[in-house]
Amino acid sequence: MLEHGGRLRAAAQRYGIPLEDWLDLSTGIAPYGWDLPPVPAQAWARLPEINDGLEAAARDYYGAASLLPVAGSQAAIQALPRLRTHSNVGILAPTYAEHAAAWRREGHRITKLSEGSVHRALPQLDVLLVVNPNNPTGRLIEPARLLDWHDELAERGGWLVVDEAFIDCTPQHSLAAYSDMPGLIVLRSFGKFFGLAGLRLGFVLAAQGLLDELEALLGPWAVSGPARSIARHLLADSDGQRRQRERLLADGERLAALLRDCGLPPTGGSALFQFCCTRRAVPCMELLARRGILIRLFAELDSLRFGLPADEAGWLRLEQGLLDCAPILASLEETS
Repeated sequence: MLEHGGRLRAAAQRYGIPLEDWLDLSTGIAPYGWDLPPVPAQAWARLPEINDGLEAAARDYYGAASLLPVAGSQAAIQALPRLRTHSNVGILAPTYAEHAAAWRREGHRITKLSEGSVHRALPQLDVLLVVNPNNPTGRLIEPARLLDWHDELAERGGWLVVDEAFIDCTPQHSLAAYSDMPGLIVLRSFGKFFGLAGLRLGFVLAAQGLLDELEALLGPWAVSGPARSIARHLLADSDGQRRQRERLLADGERLAALLRDCGLPPTGGSALFQFCCTRRAVPCMELLARRGILIRLFAELDSLRFGLPADEAGWLRLEQGLLDCAPILASLEETS
């Protein structure tokens, strides 16, 4: 249950609380979006075709020269390690564990790095993987530093892979505009910002030659026709994107303020989640879960990650749950 957020059925079974009675804050997915467009009947009845305007809309939205739609960025995470022979792969940690798992599964050598140790490690690396903003800490690395790392890797045929799943609210920090440079691969998630994780759509931004290799590996029709139709519409809706970005940024600040007021000051975060370190992480998670509030526990980091409530009822319920955690947090202060 703790490997990924969103495992609501497992939580319901473990705590004996019906699915419909949960407040799920365990993911970094936007809990709201906007009205979906109607899906044409042919999108359901015919095999997907690539000349439907999706790629053009995505290139405009991301500001990328070339890209490939995939069935969620997770599909690219699992496929990219198959495009290289055995390599030395550095991963900034702690971070989303699926990256290390995918590279290790294909026989690559993994080294977990702190940000401060990257410079010393780069000469020995073939691939450097960075999640930016990081999941779960929210740490954001400036583009200039990432591009310096890329330049050193690219000189000898190496890759910099940047997972930008949570960057839509701060697009000024994206490397999308540089993604046609050899050796730079940028992953973007569609579902998190647009609140449509179930659509299973993501994009790989890279030089066209690498995208051709990846497309051949993934095979035809990787993204469904209905997903392409919906995404093409939303990627072109600049007014809807602006409203979504403003609301998410405001709610991210609201969540950080609520956590601070309730004795859990965030140590990091983004518009879509907040990250709190506390030695009472496990009992706080358990208390909230017994009240039907699911958050993400990182026990090895003594930390919790909170997603955004969807409505005022959710905000009030979270506030009450956090107030119920006050005695647990107070006991930490007494023993410290």
